[in-house]
Amino acid sequence: MTIKSRLLPVAGFALALLSNVVCAQQIQPNKHDFQPPVTPVAREIYDLHYLMLAIVLVVFVGVFSVMFYSVFKHRKSVGAKAEQFHENTTVEIIWTIIPFLILVGMAWPATKAVLAIKDTSAPDITIKVTGYQWKWSYDYVKGEGEGIRFFANLSTPYEQIYGDAPKGPYYLLETDNELVVPVNKKIRIITTANDVIHSWWVPALGVKQDAIPGFVRDTWFMAEKEGVYRGQCAELCGKDHAFMPIVVRVVSQDEYSDWVAKKREELGIKPGAQVAAAAPGATGAAAPAAEEAIKEWSKEDLVARGEKIYGATCVACHQANGQGMPPAFPPLAGSAIVNGPPGPQIDIVLNGKPGTAMQAFGAQLSDTDIAAVITYTRNSWGNKPSASVVQPADVKAARK
Repeated sequence: MTIKSRLLPVAGFALALLSNVVCAQQIQPNKHDFQPPVTPVAREIYDLHYLMLAIVLVVFVGVFSVMFYSVFKHRKSVGAKAEQFHENTTVEIIWTIIPFLILVGMAWPATKAVLAIKDTSAPDITIKVTGYQWKWSYDYVKGEGEGIRFFANLSTPYEQIYGDAPKGPYYLLETDNELVVPVNKKIRIITTANDVIHSWWVPALGVKQDAIPGFVRDTWFMAEKEGVYRGQCAELCGKDHAFMPIVVRVVSQDEYSDWVAKKREELGIKPGAQVAAAAPGATGAAAPAAEEAIKEWSKEDLVARGEKIYGATCVACHQANGQGMPPAFPPLAGSAIVNGPPGPQIDIVLNGKPGTAMQAFGAQLSDTDIAAVITYTRNSWGNKPSASVVQPADVKAARK
C-alpha cells in the first residue's frame, strides 16, 4: 500500500469532521465558538484567540507540509538516499530565529491583553463578590449603589433538576437575584470566598477571576451593550459546583438609578446612607425591617416563607423529602435535633457544624429567614417536635 493510499482515508475523515462542524454552526450559531464579546477586554480576548489560532494553523500546515513532502519525495522505494550532514550553522540559525520571531509575534498582543485585563484603576463602581457553597453574595462598596448587599441563588426549579419537568431555556443558568450594572461604566469586581476556592466567570464580559478564602483579587469589565449575560462558577468547588450560576443585567443609567433606589428602599437603607445592608434571606428578598424581625409570626406564614428558603438553600443537600444523602448530609425527617428543643437546631443553622459540610448561615440569612426555615423543617416530613414554631426573636437571642 502506497503512502498516498494510506493518507486518503485520513483526509476523508478530516473532511467529514469539518463538514459536521460547519453544519452544526449553521444549525446553532456560536455552538463551537466564544460567546459574542460585549466588552473591550472580551473583544481583545476574542481577537487574540483567532490570531493565535491562525498562527498555529500556519505553523502546523507549514511543518507538516514539509514533513509529508519529504517523506513522500525522498522515500526509499524511489531510490532516495539520506543525506549525511551535521552541524550546519545556517540551518541552526534559521530554526532558532524563526521560532523566536513567531513567539515574539504571539507574546506582544498577548501581553497587551493581559495588561488590559489587570488594569482595574479608576472604576465607576466597585462590587465585592463572595463565593459560598453554593451561591454568590454581592456588595456594592463604591458608586451609586453603595451599601446594597444581597445573595444570588440558583432559581432553576427543583423539578427540572431532579424530576421529569421539561428543562427551561436557561437551565442551571438562572438566579433569584441578578447583578445589575449600568452600560458603558467601568465595573471593578473584587473577589473572595467564604469556604473553598470559587471562580467568577462571565464569558461575554471577558471576566474570569478566582475567589479564594482569605485573599482579595480583582478584575473589571465595561459592558458596551445592554442585555443579560450569564456565567457560572468555573472552579470545582464541591458536589453542587454546577449550581452556582451568575446573571449580570446591563441596563441604561436611568434604569440603574431606578433599580438602586428601589433596592435601597427594599433593604431599608436611607437615601445617602453609606452603610452595609443587613444580610438578606436566601430567597434574595430584602432584609426585613426591624418590626418584621420582632413581631410574632403565625406558624402558617413561617412555614410558607421557610419552604421557599429551604428550596433555595437547603434542598440540594437535605433533599426535597428531607431524607438527605447520608452520611455526608443527614436526614431532617425524623432527626432528633429537628424534633427536639429548638436551641440546638438554631445553633447549627447559625454557626454550622465543624468537620461537616454544614456551613454557618448566620451571616447569610436574617433572623426571620432562619426562624422560617427551621419552622418549616419542624413541621414537614412527619416530624413532631417539642416546639413546632421558632420566632425571629428566638434566633436573635441565640446570636448573642
